[in-house]
Amino acid sequence: MRITIPLQIIELQDDGFHPLVEVVVFGKPFILVLDTGASKTAFDTNLLQQANEETIFSNSDRLSTGLGTNTMASFTTTIRDMRIGKLSIAAFEVAVLDLSAINIAYSQLNKPQVLGVLGGDILMKYEALIDYSKSVLKLKKL
Repeated sequence: MRITIPLQIIELQDDGFHPLVEVVVFGKPFILVLDTGASKTAFDTNLLQQANEETIFSNSDRLSTGLGTNTMASFTTTIRDMRIGKLSIAAFEVAVLDLSAINIAYSQLNKPQVLGVLGGDILMKYEALIDYSKSVLKLKKL
């Protein structure tokens, strides 16, 4: 069975697009960029702490690449429950990074603030199908 989740496709400076998806983390709604090029789902350090002050970060031995640098220190944390549409995902690990540059750029373009990126780990596990013409993400319920 597949769950259909609406996407908001935003245009960036007339030459690119980002699909955004609404998720619920800690019982609160947030927006993530759907990023097929990101190997792992990643959340912004500051926004994650604001959302839940009790979040515990673990040091990661991995350096994050693909964000304009390969020397950015990263952390991980376990998200106990995240909902994407009607799909509930329990206890999964996310990378935790300083993604403030993304939100600064989005703010300058009058785009919404994002908690982070929905990456390949979730997209592969739930056999994601992205339909740009209908602006939907389809995930397989396991």
